[in-house]
Amino acid sequence: MERRDRHQTTSDYPNPFVHKLSMTRAQKMRGMVFGSILFPIRVFLVAICFLIMWPIARLRLAGLSEAERARPVMTGWRRWLLHPIIWFLSRAAFFFLGFFRVRVKGRRACRKEAPVLAVAPHSSFLDMLVLPETQLATVVSRSENQSIPVIGALLEFNQAVLVNRKNPESRKQAVMQIIQRLTSNGYWPQMLMFPEGTTTNGTSLIKFKPGAFLAGVPVQPVLLHYPNKVDTVRWTHKGTSWMEALWHTCSQIYTNVTVEYLPVYIPSQEEKNDPNLYADNVQKVMAKALGIPATDHVMEGRVPTRKLGGLSLPLEPPARETHSLLQKNGLRKPEVEAALSRMIDRCQSEQRWSADVDDLVPLLGLTDRQTAAKICGLYSKDDKVDLRQMYLSMAAVYGRLDFKSLLHRAFTLYDREGSGSLTAVAVSDLMGALLGSPQHHTEELYRELSKGGTPTEQDLFRVLTTHPTYKKLISEYFTSEGAESTLPSIPVTNRKTGNNNEGLPSNNRSAFLHETADNGVTVANKKDD
Repeated sequence: MERRDRHQTTSDYPNPFVHKLSMTRAQKMRGMVFGSILFPIRVFLVAICFLIMWPIARLRLAGLSEAERARPVMTGWRRWLLHPIIWFLSRAAFFFLGFFRVRVKGRRACRKEAPVLAVAPHSSFLDMLVLPETQLATVVSRSENQSIPVIGALLEFNQAVLVNRKNPESRKQAVMQIIQRLTSNGYWPQMLMFPEGTTTNGTSLIKFKPGAFLAGVPVQPVLLHYPNKVDTVRWTHKGTSWMEALWHTCSQIYTNVTVEYLPVYIPSQEEKNDPNLYADNVQKVMAKALGIPATDHVMEGRVPTRKLGGLSLPLEPPARETHSLLQKNGLRKPEVEAALSRMIDRCQSEQRWSADVDDLVPLLGLTDRQTAAKICGLYSKDDKVDLRQMYLSMAAVYGRLDFKSLLHRAFTLYDREGSGSLTAVAVSDLMGALLGSPQHHTEELYRELSKGGTPTEQDLFRVLTTHPTYKKLISEYFTSEGAESTLPSIPVTNRKTGNNNEGLPSNNRSAFLHETADNGVTVANKKDD
């Protein structure tokens, strides 16, 4: 089977990581009335179910040795007595939440036919209602959840595969454990996975992670439908919160749900050898059955992105949120202009690229340290940010009319030795700075840049403006339609470098030299949507 080319249409789809609950005034009023009555009753009944399950779940592995815990509990009183009780209480919990009836379409394959069930689209934590319908299939969970009361006991009962995502060794062990279970020829129960890896608004299927497909065994796709007038279930990266989703769901008299089992998907040898191809093709089958597009959107850390030529393009560039926060803090055009000048001056004259939250306060002209901390968090997972990335990502989003100057500035900042060329690491860092998100797979771009030797500024400009894939990146990402310039040119100081303009196309070279001769870079802004 051929890998599906999604580069032509991915950017045309709405952001799947945003969900805003839309309700009429009558629906809101009815929700307030019913919610004030139903919400406390339903939450109380669900809490009772979980409190009863807690000690019962602990009994399943109580008294067993480590070797016995490493084997599936398939027989004996721990199976025939405890499993039906946990199953009944799990189904009762969702019944009390308003899921009175779960409609089932198709036939669930046995564990020998399909060792893994791939469920999509993933909407919220309420999707776990599929577990009772699959006879409590085993799951994969974060190891941190093991310490949560009740949840930890239920994961132990489920004999779930636990993984610490921050620990590479833990991830490696989890992969080995998953493959071992899926290739056990029915010795272990079926595994249930949400291959999207995060929740979406259901308008498209985002790129599947390869975990469910690593073992190369048959997979049964499972679709979740919520055919309701008011879509209360979804909880995404941005928009409706999990508490709002729970409140509005409990405020409904009942909530409809359909679990649909598709035919078992048996992989070809090519798909067995390539888990990513296998995942893409199953995604395509499920998207077709749902009547929605299959996209390359993915959540990388806390950043929603889409893929293009191995690059990760943030759907919500951090520069936009940065500008919004600066505006809320009272900074207008002159103050933002001065802040950008201070950033580039520090980068170029002092060559001090790293800044912590306390550094950002005076650099950005802020009076609120909390705002500086929020901005720092947009660009980095720790308490330090690379000023080159902050400056260039803002210029990339808001400076669409001066891409050549922007690229020259980026090349200058990342050509640390002033040699007129970039290493593979520098190319990765430079693109990460321009796009506002770390880039971990720039090998394809670097190969294209290195065809004539070590990449120069000329090579970078040529590839980004003429190569079909990266030309699309420039037209879509750096020249977004509707951008309105609200910041004037910002003078910056250039440090000495070699002549990297030699060999530029003649029709572009004169304009490029004219724009950079006075060391000026235009930084434009875009009104916050």
